Amino acid sequence: MNVRRRLISTAATAAVAALGLTTLSACSGESAAAGNTEKFDVVASFYPLEFLAEQIGGSHVHVTNLTQPGQEPHDLEISARQTAQLQESDAVLYLKNLQPAVDDAVAQSEVKTKIDAASLTSLEKHGNEVGGHAASHDSSKNEELAGLDPHIWLDPVRYAQIAKGVGAAFAKADPAHAADYKKNTAALVKKLDALNTQFENGLSGSRSKVFITTHAAFGYLAERYGLTEEAINGLDPESEPSAARVKDLEKMAKADGVTTVFYETLVSDKTAKTIAADAGLKTDVLDPIEGITSKSRGKDYFSVQEANLKALQTALGSK
Repeated sequence: MNVRRRLISTAATAAVAALGLTTLSACSGESAAAGNTEKFDVVASFYPLEFLAEQIGGSHVHVTNLTQPGQEPHDLEISARQTAQLQESDAVLYLKNLQPAVDDAVAQSEVKTKIDAASLTSLEKHGNEVGGHAASHDSSKNEELAGLDPHIWLDPVRYAQIAKGVGAAFAKADPAHAADYKKNTAALVKKLDALNTQFENGLSGSRSKVFITTHAAFGYLAERYGLTEEAINGLDPESEPSAARVKDLEKMAKADGVTTVFYETLVSDKTAKTIAADAGLKTDVLDPIEGITSKSRGKDYFSVQEANLKALQTALGSK
């Protein structure tokens, strides 16, 4: 296998030594072995990119995810051990502006192949209401919140575009297995095309086109299928809504026949349930697929997306 192996930098070596990696448990030791395996070693910043790497790389790749299952990706802080993992690996797959700590670590690393998923498709600005006034009146000073929406993987079409870019990058970096990467990418894109068709057909006869979420993660999905996402919070899942925003949502729910307030698996459902109770609405899960846990309604990206489709069909009164 023609993959350039790198030595850990002096700083990373010191950090590893300080952590005493040789005394870690077997589980931690396995995680630490992100690089220098006999395979094409890839570090992915969070689940959707880990899934792409595994699907495209197949048996030729060894993938390490920087974000643990159940951990909110936006909150990730890079440890010294993870910095060392980056230095040892053949490629890093990340989404710029989603996880600032990852951006900084990647910029400082010596990894030869750096794949920014955000550069492989188009990003847009989204606010609390996709397609409405809030997108152009978001006064947040946070660059991510006031800027481009990073949740591109929830749109199967954009996710397929990213898959094609990742496949091409893998083939270039590891030419010995380029044919397999090309074949695996084509198979994955075909499945994503089928998922897109499922959403198109499944939501085409919806009685309502408006849905409420706690976190503005579904803007791309909403736009793809002619829906409007009304978010209690903005792009930041931990932010608190204003009293005026809550009142507006309750009025909108009555006017547009909204039945359900959606919450997600990795963030508290308290706000969603409070608003739903006040407005006489139901609650349900709409998963942004930032990580797979025991609470997820599915074992991988596709099964969770199918569960999301069913939840939307029920809430929107689809045929």
